[in-house]
Amino acid sequence: MNPSSLRRLGRSDLRVSPLCLGGNVFGWTVDETLSFRLLDAWVDAGMNFIDTADVYSRWVPGHTGGESETILGKWFRQSGKRNRVVLATKAGMAMGDEDKGLSKAYIRRAVEASLRRLKTDVIDLYQAHTDDARTPLEETLAAFAELIKEGKVRALGASNYSAPRLGEALAASAAHGLPRYETLQPLYNLMERTGYEAELEAACVANGLGVINYYALASGFLTGKYRSSADLGKSVRSGGAKKYLDDRGRAVLAALDAVADSVGATPGQVALAWQIARPSITAPIASASSPAQLDELAGAARLGLDPHSIELIDRASQAAPA
Repeated sequence: MNPSSLRRLGRSDLRVSPLCLGGNVFGWTVDETLSFRLLDAWVDAGMNFIDTADVYSRWVPGHTGGESETILGKWFRQSGKRNRVVLATKAGMAMGDEDKGLSKAYIRRAVEASLRRLKTDVIDLYQAHTDDARTPLEETLAAFAELIKEGKVRALGASNYSAPRLGEALAASAAHGLPRYETLQPLYNLMERTGYEAELEAACVANGLGVINYYALASGFLTGKYRSSADLGKSVRSGGAKKYLDDRGRAVLAALDAVADSVGATPGQVALAWQIARPSITAPIASASSPAQLDELAGAARLGLDPHSIELIDRASQAAPA
């Protein structure tokens, strides 16, 4: 990808492709061999941004967490491509009864475990996976500051924070001279707009935060793969798309279909391009479980939409008034 197409993550020195590859499927629906193929194809397509978390994929029976990071680490070691990737991971979700949260003691344990699994000396973007109301923000941010000082982490991010708590965290960083969160990772897509747009978006714009939203394809619904209840058996991840099968969902798919036909793209590519075009969004996160899906993602990062297309999609996806 042309360096001019890279986007700055908040006010950090990190510059990333306009689309981020989600690592949640590595070691879950995608085995190690296929994961390596997809990762090679991602960087060979000019993309440089990959997001994972220590807890991926603990929800799978028999898994303990760390499966995705372990596969990434093996790929870094085998491929030698660590220097071509801006690596983001997260900590804070439960990895065990006592292994959770954002206390200083746990952050120290969690980062060392992630570094071992990832077979790297530094994590480019280290994110608080979820807010921890039991731990003072100053303690969490001071622990992160130590990691930056030690060269183990380059920049910080927050995931799943409310607008008030994000504001409190930014204020705490400023008051105590601590590194701040440079990014927010919220849930956001054409079917789930209100939570981000109501308060978080304005806070991110006002404070110059990068936004790397997850579930960018609404559990695959925005690809057009699930158009009726009969389609819901197509994937182990299809359950998340069921709630979108209503009049609004069908209107969104119709708008995506119309734009896709006019620009020679797929509905999923158009859905991602709409997000990429939104000024507050730095890089939506989407995962792929096949080379064809990965090619589709890479194409979305290069797809530009005209104002009319953006307006058409915008209008169809607006939530009905409460």
